[in-house]
Amino acid sequence: MAEPSTSERLDRSAVVTLVALSLGILVVANDFTALSVAVPSIEHDLDSSLNRAQWVINGYTVVFGVLIVTGGRFADLFGRRRVFVIGALVFGGFSLLGGLAPNIGLLIASRALMGIGGAMMWPSVLGMVYEIIPKSRSGLAGGLIIGVAGLGNSIGPLLGGILTDTLGWRSIFFLNVPVALLAVLVVMRNVPESARGRGARVDYAGIATLSAAVVLILVALDVGSANSFASPWVIGMVVVGVLLIPAFVLVQRRQGDDALVPPRVVASRQFTGALVSIVLLGSVFFGVLVYVPQYLEKELGWTAFAAGAGLLPMMLTFATVSFAAGPLYHRIGSRPVVGIGAACLTAGVLVVALVIGTGYLPLVPGLVLCGVGVGLYFSAVTTAAVTAVRPEDSSLAGGIVYMGNVAGGSLGLGVNTAIVLAAAAFTVGMRNAFLVDAALGVIGTIVAIALIRSEGSRTHAAGSSTTKT
Repeated sequence: MAEPSTSERLDRSAVVTLVALSLGILVVANDFTALSVAVPSIEHDLDSSLNRAQWVINGYTVVFGVLIVTGGRFADLFGRRRVFVIGALVFGGFSLLGGLAPNIGLLIASRALMGIGGAMMWPSVLGMVYEIIPKSRSGLAGGLIIGVAGLGNSIGPLLGGILTDTLGWRSIFFLNVPVALLAVLVVMRNVPESARGRGARVDYAGIATLSAAVVLILVALDVGSANSFASPWVIGMVVVGVLLIPAFVLVQRRQGDDALVPPRVVASRQFTGALVSIVLLGSVFFGVLVYVPQYLEKELGWTAFAAGAGLLPMMLTFATVSFAAGPLYHRIGSRPVVGIGAACLTAGVLVVALVIGTGYLPLVPGLVLCGVGVGLYFSAVTTAAVTAVRPEDSSLAGGIVYMGNVAGGSLGLGVNTAIVLAAAAFTVGMRNAFLVDAALGVIGTIVAIALIRSEGSRTHAAGSSTTKT
């Protein structure tokens, strides 16, 4: 009996490696939000328009969202350590180039290429963390990854604001370089290479089809939000992107086990349920993340930095609860944790919808409730999804889950924006949009409770066996 407990302990090398991987997650997550407060300075220093400067953020987000599934598949096929190291070097190298960029065009290109590095790092980290932490404690892996990501998202605007005001916006890029190099050195020294896919070929047709579909849809939603969803260009991109999805499914069926997303992965009822739930609840989370700061700026007259700080009750709660979600996952099972988290997020957005227009303080209880929900839900559902597939597919599963989150968030934002623009007043539109989000949250909660097993990580082997076709 002593042997299993000893094998579950994390030695010093494992702890150091987890810290290094956490730093990798931290810089990738931080880069989603840190530059949001630096856009005006970038616009001024590089003599750019706001529309072009905004693509310093959007270019990274779109490329990351498009390629994360491919990054996960490559990590499982060619080795997680190898893909992580390449991704970290790409991320750090183009961070350096971005910090030195003399014009907005080179800066946007650097950010897009940083997105490639991030898309290789994130799923590789997921796979490696789930390998390092014993299967019987895999809930801790989800809590660690999502908690660190939440912390990175939370401190991004604050850190970005401090660096922009003191050292300049370029220092945000330069900070990534030593962190990426440190992570590479620690991983190279302490992490053995994972098993690679046995003779599987790269599914170039699947990569091209899925990437084109996601790019068209994400860009269309972004352009539509900024301009008009009635634009023929926007409508055309959405139509072509949507038509490419069934084409991608057909390509995957022909490729079999060599597919970008092999049939054995989506054959898992638990994995599919988690993915559907994430798409629905991702739209709820992104709605709060984007529209609450807009309310603080447009209706209450707050500065951009203050509006970012206004999200701290949600984001810090999110990060804190994520770290506590792992032990709770093993104590009561995945289904209760996922269900409670989804219900709290849904209730939180409903509370925000009911008090919108009454100032900031009435929003705080709803924001805290959202933070509790996000912290419990996303850490637990990530673990439930990743442990539902074979260990050799864990990086791919993590990549699909995160793309589902990004896709759901983008689609949700498109719907929210259309509802807000159709309303007579901003607060009325925001209330209506958040009521729709709450309805989506209810559906996502029902799906999660219905399709995710309560055993979660304790039945990893059983979960893996359900993926066989």
